[in-house]
Amino acid sequence: MKIAMIGQKGVPNIFGGVETHVTELATRLVRLDNTVIAYARFWYTPRGTKMFNGIRVVRLPSIKTKMLDAISHTFLSTMHACFFVRPDVYHFHGVGQSLLSWIPRVLAPRARVVVTFHAIDRFHDKWNPLARLMLHLGEYCAITFPHETITVSKVLRDYVKKEYGVTATYIPNGISPRRASADPILLKPFKLEPFGYIAMVSRLVRHKGQHTLISGWKKARELRPELFKDLKLAIVGDSAFTDAYVRELKEMAKGDDSIIFTGYQRGETLESIFMGSRFIVHPSISEGLSIAILEAMSYGKAVIAASIPENMEAIGDHGIPFKPGNINELAEKIIELTEDPMKAASMGHVARHYVEDTFNWDAISKKTLHVYEEHASQAKPVLATR
Repeated sequence: MKIAMIGQKGVPNIFGGVETHVTELATRLVRLDNTVIAYARFWYTPRGTKMFNGIRVVRLPSIKTKMLDAISHTFLSTMHACFFVRPDVYHFHGVGQSLLSWIPRVLAPRARVVVTFHAIDRFHDKWNPLARLMLHLGEYCAITFPHETITVSKVLRDYVKKEYGVTATYIPNGISPRRASADPILLKPFKLEPFGYIAMVSRLVRHKGQHTLISGWKKARELRPELFKDLKLAIVGDSAFTDAYVRELKEMAKGDDSIIFTGYQRGETLESIFMGSRFIVHPSISEGLSIAILEAMSYGKAVIAASIPENMEAIGDHGIPFKPGNINELAEKIIELTEDPMKAASMGHVARHYVEDTFNWDAISKKTLHVYEEHASQAKPVLATR
């Protein structure tokens, strides 16, 4: 089967949960004897990248602005797929990108169209009213035009049912089992030492809550200065068309050498940052199903997470919740895990086994392939209802 992945920034994943999802899923679909074409944006995927893990990578331009980057690239990718690739499956990732999921229904009626609903993007602070309106319309397209809509969390599945009366297919994000170590040499450029810091890994976007973490960290240090005198906070990630927010964060951290901004990291460096951390904090107030949380748990790390339903679905009973945006409660949770390293270690150990059993990319890829195959001879008219 020939499958086109459309909507992600690119492959291989450099940063971004959707990009990690596509890279991991596509890699396994190739191993299951499928041909996968993944579209990539010029600015994201390095020049000369044509293949990755057996995935054919097609780089195309985009209008690199916050409002037009994703939709312009999705349009070019969809048209390229329709006229030059002619896949059996068009798999769109993201509700904004789903605005164009009708195109293959018209130009390639024999093909199957699948959309993965990764998050309720219209609730994210970075969007203006027009963008939120278009993302809301994208949600409607995501459940109207494809042969199948997939959600990455049960919370999103319930949202789609309640909001649109459609029963989506739940196939979660996943993880790969991790057995790595913290390399002091890779941590040294950031002035970090193994187990001498806590960390957050995410794009620097307001709804991810780095400002909450910085405030909670400062509060914890104020309450228990002796406990934190040798510890640091590593914030891993960078701007996603959010330069003003990044400047705000760095202003908050100005003069505090315990707060380290590492920028985007990947590969062995990112593995070392995960493995070298005491524990992970994820204060995000809007998610689909956080790959950053799942990955942290796969490295055997305890996670303190804002208690939104999507985060609670990810950590199950194997993490520590706090009320979203509550700086005092977050500071208390940071103190709690910092002063009890054995609790953090044992919680992380159990969390690792939980996510390896529950969120496995191999099983997820087989479920996704089953969705493709299930619709092989069941293409519906363009505006058919379920």
